[in-house]
Amino acid sequence: MSELDKGSLHPLPAKLPEGERVLWQRSPVWQPYARRVFHAYKIAVYFLLIILSVALSAASGSGWDDAARSLLWTVPPSLAVILLLAFLAWLYSRTTFYTITNKRVIIQNGLAFTTAVNLPFSKLDSADMRTFADGTGDIDLTMSGPRILYSMIWPNNRLFAIKRPVPVLWALAQPKETAEVLAKALAADEQSSEESAATPNANAADLQQTSTS
Repeated sequence: MSELDKGSLHPLPAKLPEGERVLWQRSPVWQPYARRVFHAYKIAVYFLLIILSVALSAASGSGWDDAARSLLWTVPPSLAVILLLAFLAWLYSRTTFYTITNKRVIIQNGLAFTTAVNLPFSKLDSADMRTFADGTGDIDLTMSGPRILYSMIWPNNRLFAIKRPVPVLWALAQPKETAEVLAKALAADEQSSEESAATPNANAADLQQTSTS
């Protein structure tokens, strides 16, 4: 993968240690982010059903004039809630940044206060990708080690995974490319860890051979 333009990167919470570099960084696509994270479409359908129910009830009791008047007090607040939800989803998608380095995954998000969660490869048990008809995809990151606080990663987590929160990279524009970058980084990190673990043993063997010769 070509080197990223450092000038185009969103600032990370801290300077990376020597030897660590950014491989990939993106924000979620806001429309599928609104649909899958904030469930905007489901809530819109819910309000539509309420509006139709109220209008049909008024029409059956007092006629279509009352049904039309009922729309005046059901449609505006429903639209306001849906638009507010869509606006929040857009804001969160614009202020959320997913970063993959050669050592970890970093999730940054927040409106008034930005939070940053580091997910080191050494604690990453599995990464599961799901793709959707709109071309976007999500990647679930199952972590071991200490429990991650739900409030630290919301809304970038599985909704009902409360006891053991699961971080999620939501609404990725090119999920397969992202999964490939992550897989290669994990493989390289694992190989590096194995080589580092083998080096002391090799040195000890050399020392023993030297002392007995």
